[in-house]
Amino acid sequence: MHKAICSLAILAGLTLPLAAKIPQKAFDPALLKPASLTEKAPASFRVRFETTQGAFVVKVNRAWSPLGADRLYNLVKHGYYDGNSLFRVRPGFVVQWGIHPRPEVASAWSNAIIRDDPQGQGNLKGRVTFATGGPHTRTTQLFINLVDNGRLDSKGFTPFGEVEAGGLEVVQKFYAGYGEGAPMGKGPDQERMEREGQAYVKAQFPKLDSINRAVILGGQR
Repeated sequence: MHKAICSLAILAGLTLPLAAKIPQKAFDPALLKPASLTEKAPASFRVRFETTQGAFVVKVNRAWSPLGADRLYNLVKHGYYDGNSLFRVRPGFVVQWGIHPRPEVASAWSNAIIRDDPQGQGNLKGRVTFATGGPHTRTTQLFINLVDNGRLDSKGFTPFGEVEAGGLEVVQKFYAGYGEGAPMGKGPDQERMEREGQAYVKAQFPKLDSINRAVILGGQR
């Protein structure tokens, strides 16, 4: 798989108690069949990401990135992001996630690419974008721009939505102490995350925050 990155080389949420136990959806076997998850998303919808630091909401506008919005809608609807680690937290740059904690699911999606959408909206602070390792390589990984990252606009990073008011306060709490991911830094190795799953993350990066559950709040056709 191409590592999905927005690297230096390329250069509104409701807070929940930290101790809250948020039930995840039961595992959906459809996640093992990416080609079957192609439902068209509503013109606009909202996704609530419930994390170990609280919750934030992303408002999605399909017109900004139709293929990206459709992919997000299907992934959230079938529980793909439940249990994901926030494995790349770079203050002043991005927060990134999107590697499923089950290796068999991560493997199933590793080559389930979507083509790039035409660049429209810019990578402004708070906007959410699919990561990519090059032209037409988007799969499942997302990032939130923590600052205005206009240098990404010409590299295939097309925002599909933005964090609603108040949500960045939650996002800025995510643990960033591991730094950049391997091999550029001491953070998690994406390929090992895909191969070894949550066992690798828990054993070597226990302080990482994670997404307990992501849910679609509603949409407009």
